[in-house]
Amino acid sequence: MLKTFDLVLIGVMTATAAVTYTIKHRAELKVEEVHRLEVEIKLEKDTIDLLKADWALQSQPNRLERLVKAYNEELKLQPTESTALVHAKELPMLKSEVPVPDVTEAKASAKSATEASAKSATVASAKGAPDTKGAQATAKAQPIPVPAPRGEAEDADQIETGSVEE
Repeated sequence: MLKTFDLVLIGVMTATAAVTYTIKHRAELKVEEVHRLEVEIKLEKDTIDLLKADWALQSQPNRLERLVKAYNEELKLQPTESTALVHAKELPMLKSEVPVPDVTEAKASAKSATEASAKSATVASAKGAPDTKGAQATAKAQPIPVPAPRGEAEDADQIETGSVEE
């Protein structure tokens, strides 16, 4: 006859077999997923190589020259003059790089400038002298934003070609 202990051991063995099977099944699913991802990665790499080869064919100088000659009437292309090129550091700042002005500081400086110009105007009118201090105070109170350089390296003025490199 089976004792209680034997029944418990049979239950533990059955549970262990079920857990082992589920772990094995999950591992097989993961291996299939890894294989599928490897195939997708290989396909993407092959596509990238194909696109690089296509770009190399499309951007050949002799082909582009033939196209320019063929469509010169429609495009009316002109050679780029050397004076039309600028260095990267000569370009203005990007809109995202412009510092945001502090509204409270601007209001306080404008208020103090207005008070200073009003005081100097009353003093100047009392003395009969022209108002130069008020104009200077107003000019100092309103800072003019100056675009900062982008921090490009010194070799940033070299023109980048359309070559494809890895």
